Amino acid sequence: MIRWIIALLLLMAAGPALADSARPPARLADTQLPDPKQEAEAQKLMLTLRCLVCQGQSIGDSNAEMAGDMRALVRRQISEGSTPEQVRDWLIVRYGDYVTYDPPLSAATVPLWIAPIAFIVMGLWLARASFKRRKRA
Repeated sequence: MIRWIIALLLLMAAGPALADSARPPARLADTQLPDPKQEAEAQKLMLTLRCLVCQGQSIGDSNAEMAGDMRALVRRQISEGSTPEQVRDWLIVRYGDYVTYDPPLSAATVPLWIAPIAFIVMGLWLARASFKRRKRA
């Protein structure tokens, strides 16, 4: 029984190492576009898009296979004449608001926008209460 548990734990530990496939990266994943203006637009857009499999990395910074596929997609669409806004909108339709670091205000994202403000207000309130107590003592 212990051998099975150890084998299962080893398989679970090896999971992240086996996450990427053995296929080569997409054609434009790590290759710049010939037009410097288009490449600059693509790079700027890639830094605003979140890698869907990484924690907090943009697709421009991530080495994940999915990020490489998304970089290739961005470069391909921009080289075909799409604007960065059109590419961004297409990715949001396909992957949802999570793909962007700047989600629009909607019912689903209200907590993301309100939480930082609420924490700042609570911190100021607690600091004020603490200073009042110190003054009295």
